Amino acid sequence: MATQDSGTVAVLAEKPSVARDIARVRGATSTHDRYLHGNGYVVTWAIGHLAALAQPHEIDPAWRQWRRDLLPMLPEYWPLVVYEKTKNQFEVVRKIVSSPRISRVVCATDAGREGELIFRYIYEAAQCEKPFSRLWISSLTPDAIRNGLASPRPGSDYELLADAARGRSGADWLVGMNLSRRIVKKLKLPTAE
Repeated sequence: MATQDSGTVAVLAEKPSVARDIARVRGATSTHDRYLHGNGYVVTWAIGHLAALAQPHEIDPAWRQWRRDLLPMLPEYWPLVVYEKTKNQFEVVRKIVSSPRISRVVCATDAGREGELIFRYIYEAAQCEKPFSRLWISSLTPDAIRNGLASPRPGSDYELLADAARGRSGADWLVGMNLSRRIVKKLKLPTAE
């Protein structure tokens, strides 16, 4: 990323193919391992969830044991973790959005609740505080990308969507982690603990 100018825009897509489409439209044709850059843009991708809610034992070591008396597991906070299988791509994204050469970030993950969650978890896990905007398009034609990037929406316009996504994610965690352990204990099934 040594050739970037001050004021460069980082774009985070959800998939490599979408990142390549965006980069092509913006003229970011210099290819590197896990990102493309040029013409004032660095375009990278998430390959899905790079950051996720921690597993129970990562929040409280006692929760490693599948014991009925530890239920329900109700975290006081929701820490995010980056897992080994996605760590390399996360580090690329984190370095890009943390670079002093980057002035702002564009969320170009899929238009919807899950795409918003993917971006927000990465943004938070990377401890990014740079301003971000949202590319919200339903087509990947060059015109749609060009028009969307010409007038991105402020990230704050999507706070309610982000809250809904976080709420769904937390609810999935609470129900999934607690219910699966309760059923395993009730039915006396073996566990992997």
